[in-house]
Amino acid sequence: MEIKKLQQRVRRRLLPLLRRQRMAVLAAPVVAAVLLLTWAAYGEAQYVLYKDATKPVEARVTDLLARMTLAEKIGQMTQIERQVASPQVLKDYFIGSLLSGGGSVPRKQATAAEWVSMVSDFQKGSLSTRLGIPMIYGIDAVHGHNNVYGATIFPHNVALGATRQAALLSPRFAKLLPFFTNREIRFCLMFLSRDPNLVKRIGAATALEVRATGIQYAFAPCIAVCRDPRWGRCYESYSEDHRIVQAMTELIPGLQGDVPANFTSGMPYVAGKNNVAACAKHFVGDGGTQNGVNEDNTIIDRRGLMTIHMPAYLNALQKGVSTVMISYSSWNGIKMHANHDLVTRYLKDRLNFKGFTISDWEGIDRITTPAGSNYSYSVQAGVLAGIDMIMVPNNYQSFISILTSHVNNGIIPMSRIDDAVTRILRVKFTMGLFENPMPDSSMADQLGKKEHRDLAREAVRKSLVLLKNGKTSDKPMLPLSKKAPKILVAGSHADNLGYQCGGWTIEWQGDTGRITVGMTILDAVKAAVDPSTTVVFAENPDADFVKNGGFSYAIVVVGEHPYTETKGDSLNLTIPDPGPSTVATVCGAAQCATVLISGRPVVVQPFLGAMDALVAAWLPGTEGQGVTDVLFGDYGFTGKLPRTWFKSVDQLPMNYGDAHYDPLFPLGFGLTTQPRTY
Repeated sequence: MEIKKLQQRVRRRLLPLLRRQRMAVLAAPVVAAVLLLTWAAYGEAQYVLYKDATKPVEARVTDLLARMTLAEKIGQMTQIERQVASPQVLKDYFIGSLLSGGGSVPRKQATAAEWVSMVSDFQKGSLSTRLGIPMIYGIDAVHGHNNVYGATIFPHNVALGATRQAALLSPRFAKLLPFFTNREIRFCLMFLSRDPNLVKRIGAATALEVRATGIQYAFAPCIAVCRDPRWGRCYESYSEDHRIVQAMTELIPGLQGDVPANFTSGMPYVAGKNNVAACAKHFVGDGGTQNGVNEDNTIIDRRGLMTIHMPAYLNALQKGVSTVMISYSSWNGIKMHANHDLVTRYLKDRLNFKGFTISDWEGIDRITTPAGSNYSYSVQAGVLAGIDMIMVPNNYQSFISILTSHVNNGIIPMSRIDDAVTRILRVKFTMGLFENPMPDSSMADQLGKKEHRDLAREAVRKSLVLLKNGKTSDKPMLPLSKKAPKILVAGSHADNLGYQCGGWTIEWQGDTGRITVGMTILDAVKAAVDPSTTVVFAENPDADFVKNGGFSYAIVVVGEHPYTETKGDSLNLTIPDPGPSTVATVCGAAQCATVLISGRPVVVQPFLGAMDALVAAWLPGTEGQGVTDVLFGDYGFTGKLPRTWFKSVDQLPMNYGDAHYDPLFPLGFGLTTQPRTY
């Protein structure tokens, strides 16, 4: 339309001028020539290589980078929290990324449409800038889209580390056992029989639910190797053994899509607008801190770091992970957020990682002690270490001002800024963000859809580990009868969806009660049993009530309260009150199956003798029917411990292969049952 108007103006003004000058003979060819030149000049001015989706990603990145000012580059390196953002802020500061921290939502119980509206408004601010670079929105979708009301909440990673592949349970596999030594068989059952395909399917479902809210970036998976259950983030780790963690990096192609043939390891990859950028975290050694203290010091030699904590990152890069988040922790006293040797020389240079690195929440602030005491130094140290995007997340004006000053004063070279922005743009171009920057409102029905809940239910039943079944081996208690006349369900966790989901659910620290849409274990019991069965719920009954209740059996559901990060650090790992007394009272008066809801092994040896059955249910999420599927025998127990279960906390840290290894239940332990035929 603009070129036509320009041509019309040329005709109106040039033709009369030529005629007045008695050059009518030349008028037509002169005007034609001018019009052609006008068209060519306009076309050349309007063609922008970086906006051309047919051009290679690297060419587009180079073209766009060359057009950017320092302010625009630093803006791309800045990630801010949605609560301090506005479309105008994104426009004025050229902000490259937003995030929602735990519990940061448009409103309580916001719908997918409300999320989409919010993200769209922010994105419009980014697209209105001179270069129109879209922002990327990140969120902690660590066991489903767990910040969002109504989303499917999957079991936490520790539970997924307990799942077992059906293929290695088959008769075909059993026929091969005579050809292996006992050690080899144990290795297969312990390490090779996990279910990475299940984790991949969970990743794909999570990506769809995240996209349903307009978000394009998930801070997952956590590929920490938790070596001490006293660590408050141990449930975010798949296992104490790096081989299990490596297998579970299949979440990445679930989130991002499968990389193409002849893919170059280290390059970022996102298949399309139904996928999201993933984030391998927390680089590196976060699960090995001394005494399991969160964000503390991992004391281990380089060989130990490389053989225990690093291997899963190699798998992540082979699968095209787009981003890597740096750990709060230190390695032998050096803060990872300031560790140039590992972030730049090893991850970027040696492993050839070409996506972008991102700090953790206020991660650079914590380079100094106390945190934030020398923010100017923190900015310098973090960026020079090789961190590309800084999760500021609130004080963005200070960060931008300081980083700008460091560059202008030669403290941080422009080459480091260009490297960071190149990586950020590479991810944005690779994932198609320039072509599809706006949310797709038609995906709203993906949030909490039945197929995803069915998948979560499958994950729950496959992750449960049966630790005890009957007081004698010849008299198993499980599976339970659905046709018992009267049963008791007791315990603080039986009818509490918040406790069942754990931390990182709706709120950062999790919460209690009916915090989202889902089915508690009590709900599931009532749905599973025969209509003639009476189900009585008493959260913490006294002994007389249990003895005189005429119950065929009792199901006791107790465990840890929700926690996240440092608030979950524990030196004693005991079950909170009144859990132990509930177990003692109920199991002392009736036949009882105890279902333990926890993010890690906890102290159970003192109560084990009183229990008829004990099930480690981990943090199962919203689909409580996955628990009753195996309790009542619709499916058999198949889960295997992803972690060593200690006898006493005095043994910790204790991992498989240690010289002092003397567990209550070893890594890989798990009793099995067969489905019941009704």
